[in-house]
Amino acid sequence: QLQLVESGGGLVQPGGSLKLSCAASGSSPDYYAIGWFRQTPGKEREGVSCVSSGRGSTNYADSVKGRFTISRDNAKNTVYLEMNNLGPDDTAIYYCAAVDPPPDWDCKIRFFIPDYWGQGTQVTVSQ
Repeated sequence: QLQLVESGGGLVQPGGSLKLSCAASGSSPDYYAIGWFRQTPGKEREGVSCVSSGRGSTNYADSVKGRFTISRDNAKNTVYLEMNNLGPDDTAIYYCAAVDPPPDWDCKIRFFIPDYWGQGTQVTVSQ
């Protein structure tokens, strides 16, 4: 079992930055690949980024590539999503998720099917 808790959401102006955190607890958190997803009302949940366990390879959706950076600190059992140059289209509830990965898997957010979810944190980009 794994528990995930997001934090760091809030209100930010267009062009601003936020850093989200996903704290993992339970059985061997550093074993899991971690992903970030987002959802707005009336839209499907969108995969944003993921980071593998092991060598920590990363992957991003085209919509955030070059603006968002995912990282993990296994000593703190925490994954971060640093978001820069935010725009109104980035407004959403952001969820972190974890998957029991195949061996030596370099995660791809398009193919990330979570086993565990956090409760979400709201990010609002507005004047």
